[in-house]
Amino acid sequence: MASTVVVIGGGYGGISVAKALDDIADVVLVEPRETFVHNVAALRAAVDPDWTERIFIPYDGLLTRGTVLRDSAVRVRPTAVELRSGTRIVADYIVLATGTRSPYPAKLDVEQAADGAAKLRATRAELARADRVLLLGAGPVGLEFAGEIKSAWPDKAVTVVDPAADLVSGRFPDEFRAELRRQLGELGVELVLGTSLRELPGTDPGRTGGFTVTTGSGVEITADIWFPCYGAAIDTDYLGPELRPARRADGRITVTTDLRLPGQHTVFAVGDVTALPELKMARAAQAHAQVVAENIRTLLQGGGTLASYRPEEDAIVLPLGPKGGVTYASEVGVLGAGPSADLKGGLFLDMYLELLGAVVAR
Repeated sequence: MASTVVVIGGGYGGISVAKALDDIADVVLVEPRETFVHNVAALRAAVDPDWTERIFIPYDGLLTRGTVLRDSAVRVRPTAVELRSGTRIVADYIVLATGTRSPYPAKLDVEQAADGAAKLRATRAELARADRVLLLGAGPVGLEFAGEIKSAWPDKAVTVVDPAADLVSGRFPDEFRAELRRQLGELGVELVLGTSLRELPGTDPGRTGGFTVTTGSGVEITADIWFPCYGAAIDTDYLGPELRPARRADGRITVTTDLRLPGQHTVFAVGDVTALPELKMARAAQAHAQVVAENIRTLLQGGGTLASYRPEEDAIVLPLGPKGGVTYASEVGVLGAGPSADLKGGLFLDMYLELLGAVVAR
């Protein structure tokens, strides 16, 4: 009988591990959402109706032999997973790929695809009614959302506020941030950096309703709608007593170089949930998945030297609408709007359609 590999979480890392091991193990992918959600394109889906349905990709074509269970883990131990439904799965290997939650619309907070699409349509309608938009956070999410809004509605006023003194944390050269500022200036995005709001707006995020707020530095900002674009929540409360020592105070999971939890031989972790010192991005999750799949395959075939993972250097393709953006990677340096749009203009949708074995109407 084939060994059982349980993958907890059907995001970028989870689907990659599950797919890679489908030929050699009985893979069970545990995911509460109805479909895979292509979060890389979520901000565009909030402003562009052509993307509303595209980001929801069925899991049906992902596995040939394995199973996708619509459920979630409530307790994970070294050899078994207990699910919300009451089901208990005995496992030979377990991969933790539960990722993080981020404020909507960077990540959707609903499990049904129809509910997600309806929420995106409602957000687009609210944005269409607003003349002035306030975004809190000048990281990749805030800046990308600013670019998407200005591309869809060039006449809207968009203001980005962040307590940090500069744009985008990470180890990037000055030229990268200078190019970001240049393109944001051309779009007409106002940056208010080095300060935060004294109080949050009185309206709910994503709902149109005029308000005026004041920053700690005394700047008054009047807007019609606002969105939080910062912060990631990690839920690893499902870790059983044997695995809990790997859980840091922030909820992330410490892993060894072979991406196992310390002291555990059969439990691995991938993606945003890990405490690895690198930017949390889909490409990193997939790189983790490649190493974990290789290592589990090695163990299933009788053992040997396991592959090690080295955290990636900071690199990013940050779109500012379909035709703009800035890229940085050490091997290519800083790239401007044209090359960045070429790299990420399609938001890698085709890659994930292929990985998931899905055909989605265009």
